[in-house]
Amino acid sequence: MGRKRTPGLYKRRGTWNIDKRIFGKRVLENTGTSSLFEAEKFLARRFEQLREAQVFGVRPERTFREAATRYLKENINRSSIENAVLNIKLLDPFVGSLTLNKIHTGSLQSFIDARKRQGCKNKTINLALGVVRRILNLAAMEWVDENGLTWLINAPRIKLLSTKDSRQPYPISWDEQDRLFNELPEHLMQMCLYKVNTGCREQEVCQLRWEWETLLPN
Repeated sequence: MGRKRTPGLYKRRGTWNIDKRIFGKRVLENTGTSSLFEAEKFLARRFEQLREAQVFGVRPERTFREAATRYLKENINRSSIENAVLNIKLLDPFVGSLTLNKIHTGSLQSFIDARKRQGCKNKTINLALGVVRRILNLAAMEWVDENGLTWLINAPRIKLLSTKDSRQPYPISWDEQDRLFNELPEHLMQMCLYKVNTGCREQEVCQLRWEWETLLPN
């Protein structure tokens, strides 16, 4: 017979989840493991963190992955959320399991080095670092738990990289324009031709409506 599982743990889609009341609070969390033994250790650690927070006012340690999940849930309707999701997925293997108090420029260096090896410019890497900075600032200044404690005491200063390695913009040649436009679908080619010949901005092109058409007399 298999070992009886600890009450408050259930398995869903291959990983163990917590659904348990601890000190009057319902805890709903994914343990991130398919091992019952590891899930029980996670639950025991969570129980101890909540006990220390309630009895001694000790701030529970939360991982960057937990904070990133909250950030995405709270900003799901923002137009830039897809970029945030992409950058968080890239960051997760490097800092996802680290607690918030261990996230700083030094702990992010392995991520920075890996992205540079992939040929990314500093401006691209800075987009991900900006997401980290935003999450840590929210954890230190806005996110407060049921015991009145912020998720993080102070947010570290995440220094962005110099963008001197960025390629300077330049006007493309007629030949470059032809080669670029020929790679586009027909409907996008027409939009781009209109845009480069009128100077209209993105919204003025992408949000045009047929009902706005006005026929002019010959």
